[in-house]
Amino acid sequence: MTKDVQITFDCADPGTLALFWAEALGYEVQPPPPGFESWDAALAAFGVPPEQRNSRSAIVAAEGSHPRVFFQRVPEGKTVKNRVHLDIRAAPGLEGDERMNTLETEADRLAALGATRAYRVEPDSATGESGFITMHDPEGNEFCLD
Repeated sequence: MTKDVQITFDCADPGTLALFWAEALGYEVQPPPPGFESWDAALAAFGVPPEQRNSRSAIVAAEGSHPRVFFQRVPEGKTVKNRVHLDIRAAPGLEGDERMNTLETEADRLAALGATRAYRVEPDSATGESGFITMHDPEGNEFCLD
């Protein structure tokens, strides 16, 4: 039986990172429960103190069936390279210059949202490499534009 999956990020600022990844993936911040106009109103009604209201956030696909992405505040900062990372499929089916130009356009868009560029790997027919760009989200988590 196929299981649903949720992707979870440990982070320092769940609200900000959720907004970045919502824009990066074409997702939306998960709406508050029915009967509440905002998460702040819901959390206040649930008795969550103001200083704890940014302890978690989530984003969901704006359309289709895709994994929920959850962000949880943790006390420690990121210290080493990710063992798992996301690949954003920004240029499926494209090759060569067209592919890399499309990836560059997406890298520029994400940089404007707070991402930073790590490095670019060029296409290489000898090795079968199609080319990609590795970036870091606003908290330093690696991801690839593929």
